[in-house]
Amino acid sequence: MTDQRTKWRFVISMIALILAMACLGTRLAFLHLGLKEKMREGFEKSRSLEKNIHPGRGIICDCKGEGNILAINLFVKDVCADPSVVLKSNMLVRVASLLSEKLDLPVDEVAVRLNQPDKRFAYIKRLVKQETVTELEKHKLAGIFLQDTTARYYPHGSFMCHILGFVNYDGVGSAGVEQGMDKYLKGSPGSLETLVDARRQELYDQRFRYIPPLEGANVVLTVDQNLQYIVEKALDEAMVEHHAKGAWVIVERVRTGEILAMASRPAYDLNEFTSADDNVKLNRAIGMVYEPGSTFKPVTISAALNEGTVSPENVFDCENGAWMYKNRVLKDYHPYGNLTVADGVKKSSNILTAKVALTLGEKRMRQYLCAFGIGSKTGLDMPGEETGILRPLSGWSGISATRIAIGQGVAVTALQMVNMISAIANDGYLMRPYIVSQVLRSNGTVLINTKPEVLSRPISSETAAIMRKLLLRVTEDGGTGRKARVEGYEVAGKTGTAQKPVDGGYSSTAYTASFLGFLPADDPEIAMVIVIDEPQPIHLGGTVAAPIFSKIANQAVRCLDIPPVRNNRLTDRKAVIAVSQNSVPTRKWHTDEEGIKGGF
Repeated sequence: MTDQRTKWRFVISMIALILAMACLGTRLAFLHLGLKEKMREGFEKSRSLEKNIHPGRGIICDCKGEGNILAINLFVKDVCADPSVVLKSNMLVRVASLLSEKLDLPVDEVAVRLNQPDKRFAYIKRLVKQETVTELEKHKLAGIFLQDTTARYYPHGSFMCHILGFVNYDGVGSAGVEQGMDKYLKGSPGSLETLVDARRQELYDQRFRYIPPLEGANVVLTVDQNLQYIVEKALDEAMVEHHAKGAWVIVERVRTGEILAMASRPAYDLNEFTSADDNVKLNRAIGMVYEPGSTFKPVTISAALNEGTVSPENVFDCENGAWMYKNRVLKDYHPYGNLTVADGVKKSSNILTAKVALTLGEKRMRQYLCAFGIGSKTGLDMPGEETGILRPLSGWSGISATRIAIGQGVAVTALQMVNMISAIANDGYLMRPYIVSQVLRSNGTVLINTKPEVLSRPISSETAAIMRKLLLRVTEDGGTGRKARVEGYEVAGKTGTAQKPVDGGYSSTAYTASFLGFLPADDPEIAMVIVIDEPQPIHLGGTVAAPIFSKIANQAVRCLDIPPVRNNRLTDRKAVIAVSQNSVPTRKWHTDEEGIKGGF
């Protein structure tokens, strides 16, 4: 019996030994056949990390340079997760609850992101500030890790929001200068390949490859931060005082086309751009078209003066305030009898301006509108600019010339209007407006250095000089723009009060009030346009918009150090024009049709 039991024990032992040897042999073969490398590759793959390194985005600053920074980067963290690790730890509920509390996210939203067993990576929240990150790190949550990143930060919140624009969560400029200069600001990404530990944190001594990023370039604007503040404050006050739907202002340097200030209301906080709707994000100064009303009359009058079809002394019958032309009545706000062209501009007579337009004829009139940039983009170096509306001659009716002449049946942007009046102030030279002065790398390498550029010359210097005198009379006693005056300075300009178009005609309750002007009138330095959308209850441009011009200009002349009595700087102006023509490509106005004087 004992021998039998011993025999079975021996057999079982032998079988166990054979099985053990077989397992060892299999394992040995497995390793010798190279499968060890595959396992190692799989292990290393699960512990490796390969990613692009986003470069630091360049800063944006005002015309004074890096001392006045308007947009900058902050170093922040993205809170990320390895869902498979979280689920294996059986801590889904606790982790989701804690992340929800610390990151101010709905708990069910966090749980959905974590409950993905087949995923090794998921964003929980991006661009998290350091104080929040510090709180999270104390809890040492399994499967939760952080990634370094940068967030765009705007120190002044809503200040200059429509100029600057914003950067989305993917680091792409999505409005304003951030979008227009994105390819320079964003730089070039680098790359990194390295090993990570079980918590997905990088092992810095185990990097396989590292290519550093090329930092983004810096952008210097033409905008003066102090003047911009003056403009925005005046707009905020106007919105409250006149219960307006919207308001916008542009200040342009006459001789160069530099945009010194541009503001639009309503506004939004750039650091909270996701909470603003598209209507608030719209830069109305360049992206909204409107019928300009009487501020358009300088185009008509200057064209007729340039062609010689009228002179300032010519007298027109203003029909006592109501003129029947082609079975349609045109009215003046106040009834007038006979007026000279000079007085018609001062009194803003619709009838006189319409009759002046008829001396030009439709063809020549439209040519001048195009030469002044009406119906086309100005070429501003930021996105969002609209072209306006100027129908071809084939779309004009029998009365179109008389209505377009007074700013009806045509739609413009405020930028087109301030550029037009700047041309009159600038001896007839129409300049390309620009808002980016320089783009340069941190080492000082200049990538862009914007120079003044002449687009066209729709009128001669003689015509421009006459128009400056006529527009100066608008702000004198008896003129519609006397509330635009600035003590110690001569102001030239034009008021505008336009009924807003509605289906079937024009509204009797909704108006656009505006003022367009420049100073000093004898030697212009800056031009400005003010537009107030649907002011209530008063809606006249001379009452609503002209005082805003005065308020801004009173401070602007001090901010920009413009003296009240100026020396003749005509030579300087000609020098600027010569530089722009000789040093940069210039878009000139050409036409195959006859009858245009002063163009080139």
